[in-house]
Amino acid sequence: MGAIRGRLEFRRTGLSTRSTTSYDRIMTAALIDSAVSLAFSLHANKGAYALLVGSGVSRSAGIPTGWEVTLDLVRQLAATTGKLDIADPEAWFRETYRQDPDYSDLLDQLFKVQAERQQCLKRYFEPDADEREQGLKTPTPAHHAIAELVALGYVRVIVTTNFDRLIEQALEARGVVPVVVANADQVRGMLPLVHQTCCVIKVHGDYLDTRIKNTVPELETYSPEMDRLLDRVFDEFGLILCGWSGAWDPALRSAITRAPSRRFSSY
Repeated sequence: MGAIRGRLEFRRTGLSTRSTTSYDRIMTAALIDSAVSLAFSLHANKGAYALLVGSGVSRSAGIPTGWEVTLDLVRQLAATTGKLDIADPEAWFRETYRQDPDYSDLLDQLFKVQAERQQCLKRYFEPDADEREQGLKTPTPAHHAIAELVALGYVRVIVTTNFDRLIEQALEARGVVPVVVANADQVRGMLPLVHQTCCVIKVHGDYLDTRIKNTVPELETYSPEMDRLLDRVFDEFGLILCGWSGAWDPALRSAITRAPSRRFSSY
């Protein structure tokens, strides 16, 4: 209300609005919602923005994080020793095995072949009949909105920390077949971004690949290949953050902060 009253005062005194340029800019910035600014930027700069999609987008679909999968596996392991309903799976594992629980190590120890590991992980990331009926572990309206932006050409690059395939499923439902890059080998073999309709960069990997990153040491660094790709994305594209806090991803934070330029805004 103070801002409105101030603007009325300028009008009452007969001062020209042209003489209050700085004031007007401040008032306009305060009045225009950031979502409106984002919409204008997307419309005017088609394909110039990349999305950074975090776990907040998949959590609403009932998808667990990699760490939650790890802790659930630890609970199941504890149950085989007669320890049911342990309050702190991480502490139990550390006390029992004298090391921190690790996603990849656990899967390798519990399941000896890749096919067994994949079958185990499917129940965490793929819906059963009841979950599908409830709309769980399937693309949410947010995933479909992302797919629509891609189909219309407003977004071509999606960076995500999520292991699931909900983004890919939403894209395919919209008729878009993305190039998915989830490890250093795929980065080396990919076409340049300029030649791609849609590229999904899964910086922490895919749930069907046991090399996914979810422990603190794993999240501190990326491969040189992934770092170089992210450097290009964050230098050449604006950035729209969706459901990502940055609290647990030091390597990704570093990639964003070391970008040499800011050609487009971040939202």
